[in-house]
Amino acid sequence: MRALLLFSALFIFSGSAIQAQDTNLWKTLSKITYEKKFDELLGFKVDVPVFGDDIKALEGEIVEVSGYIVPVEGYKSHTEFVFSAYPYNMCFFCGGAGPETVMEVTSKEPVKYSTDRVKLRGKLLLNSDDINRLMYVLVDAELVKGGMDGK
Repeated sequence: MRALLLFSALFIFSGSAIQAQDTNLWKTLSKITYEKKFDELLGFKVDVPVFGDDIKALEGEIVEVSGYIVPVEGYKSHTEFVFSAYPYNMCFFCGGAGPETVMEVTSKEPVKYSTDRVKLRGKLLLNSDDINRLMYVLVDAELVKGGMDGK
């Protein structure tokens, strides 16, 4: 009986931790600063992200994040896309949001485009070196919850 209670408590706690993490992930990812560094290829200084300790602690971790799929030309399939904290009309590319509100996603299975908020789970990687890529990358992503039907 005691083991069952302990297992139940751990299950409830871990579910709450994932839910809390999902709710606060974009907020955590927004705590970023930038420094100017000279880029040899471009020949001028560019803004390079400086990740705080909270963000560095997430490097390589499995995270859950809710957001919106951004249709971006040039991505090869629905297994490679940009994911945004905000809907398309408010995202980094079209609205006033910053680069910390989007991430590149590579998913295990194709994810069907939807204008509804969806939830993904995957491994978070940080990028401060390649200016041709976004600073946040989610790999091995899986759809946790999608659209109005909850699938």
